[in-house]
Amino acid sequence: QPFPKEEIYGLTSQMRRASVSIACNIAEGQARNSTGEFIQFLGISRGSLAELETLLLLSKEMNFLKEENYQILSADCEEISKLLNALIKSLSTRH
Repeated sequence: QPFPKEEIYGLTSQMRRASVSIACNIAEGQARNSTGEFIQFLGISRGSLAELETLLLLSKEMNFLKEENYQILSADCEEISKLLNALIKSLSTRH
């Protein structure tokens, strides 16, 4: 079953905000004056990604999200996590 009408402004809204936060914190951190600040904002992006992963899992457990869709989105989150971690590691060695 799809997300119920009342969840359109609940879980789906939270997922949208978490997703946007990931990208916006990367952009904001990159625009900062120091590598340390960039790394800090990448950490915030990781937190938003963890929030998104949790919301996806909850959606699957409540049967709002099909298993196959969950697996695709979860794999996307894992790939983003690897990229963020690699960028943080790379910046940390230069910092």
